[in-house]
Amino acid sequence: MSREPDDLTTWTPREHPARETLGGNVVRLEPLSARHHAADLWNAAQGEGADPTLWDWMGYGPFPDQKTFSDWVLLHATTSDPLFFAVVDVASGKAQGMVSYLRIEPAHGVIEIGHIWFGGVLQRTRGATEAIYLLARNAFDTLGYRRLEWKCNAANTRSRKAAIRFGFTFEGVFRQHSIVKGRNRDTAWFSIIDSEWPAIREGFEQWLDPANFDDAGMQRRSLAEIRAG
Repeated sequence: MSREPDDLTTWTPREHPARETLGGNVVRLEPLSARHHAADLWNAAQGEGADPTLWDWMGYGPFPDQKTFSDWVLLHATTSDPLFFAVVDVASGKAQGMVSYLRIEPAHGVIEIGHIWFGGVLQRTRGATEAIYLLARNAFDTLGYRRLEWKCNAANTRSRKAAIRFGFTFEGVFRQHSIVKGRNRDTAWFSIIDSEWPAIREGFEQWLDPANFDDAGMQRRSLAEIRAG
């Protein structure tokens, strides 16, 4: 018999996510390392074919040179909150983006994903979607968290659309939440809770199934279509 959502008499704090690789079919999430990832990430973020808008909504970047970027990676590779991962393409072995867990609250079973940026080659691909799936699956199925959060600048339309596509529910906007790069930031909040995850997980897995892609790598059904049944 499943417990009621507000019956937490048997609840115990969850574990903090480990600094370990999360493996997928198209990408794997490796704990961030300046030695192993900085050069690839620099090329993905600011090299040929890079997205010129990549840093518009981030709290840092763009970086003036590769050394400055590598120093940033070196500093943040050792933090536990945020806990950073490089998104590594399985076929090439190249890091093509970055994601993290942050605002980790094991006592309450709440965890956020953020610091998400994908190089141009990774954007709008199976790998990009699989990266988010791997974080969510680890949070719910392995660690047993109750709530997964996604937050972004309320003016960041692309991030808001991505959150909805991935199955997050919009919860509202915190007005004048922070100041980023000298500008006001109203923050849009989204979440998935544990009772919603099984259906969302099924949608991810159906979409990521190789059978959902033709020989050219184009999707046969969108994630929205799959979720709609």
